[in-house]
Amino acid sequence: MDLHLRGKRVLITGASKGIGAAAAEAFAEEGANLLLAARSGDQLKALADRLRSAHQIDAATSVVDLRKEEDVARLAKDAADIDVLVNNAGDIPGGSIDKIDEATWRHAWDLKVFGYINLTRQVYAQMKAKGGGVIVNDIGAAGEKFDANYICGSAGNAALMAFTRALGSKSLADNIRVVGINPGPVGTDRHVSLLKTRAKHQFGDESRYKEFQKGLPLGRPAHAREIGDLMAFLASDRAGYTSGVIYTVDGGISAGWG
Repeated sequence: MDLHLRGKRVLITGASKGIGAAAAEAFAEEGANLLLAARSGDQLKALADRLRSAHQIDAATSVVDLRKEEDVARLAKDAADIDVLVNNAGDIPGGSIDKIDEATWRHAWDLKVFGYINLTRQVYAQMKAKGGGVIVNDIGAAGEKFDANYICGSAGNAALMAFTRALGSKSLADNIRVVGINPGPVGTDRHVSLLKTRAKHQFGDESRYKEFQKGLPLGRPAHAREIGDLMAFLASDRAGYTSGVIYTVDGGISAGWG
């Protein structure tokens, strides 16, 4: 299926690894030109070089910290002519309410929640001025299946779900579509690291982390590319009447698996 993304310009935040890198690969295969943003310059450059060579596309990079107002403004300026924004940067830690102090909570939300909102505010205005665009928010299934041991993430994701639905409910009046994706467990480096820590605490052996995956649908987490492919589809005109909605990709966990 041709997604008609060839020549489109796509900004992906948190693009250096995990879901962001998988999304970059998916868009590059469709012929889209990329602006990849993250805090890790070396990883970004390596990814951009590889995608540029493999798919004959343009791939620029921007080293930014979306917690900083000046970095958000600079990135938005660099992205003045983009067609698609993929908000993906975030690293909210796990922990119950007694484990997450105010400084940790604010630090996490400054990137994942306010980072999305502040960049979207500026990019939305630019898209409206140029005649349209698409915004895809990578949120997380903890925003709908609440977890007391991931309370900062559950609350932050729920806020971004409301933000996505509210903005996307009226955005087609500006020829802009706003959609969200709620991944469940995804086999990223961060996911594996969290499971290894849990295995070390529970079993005294981090190599047993895969035991925690046996109860998942299909006995595995989602592949990052499965999320990236959905991002590309939702950003395409094949999904041209889709706005203000959030797609959950968790193998059925939030619907009652297990």
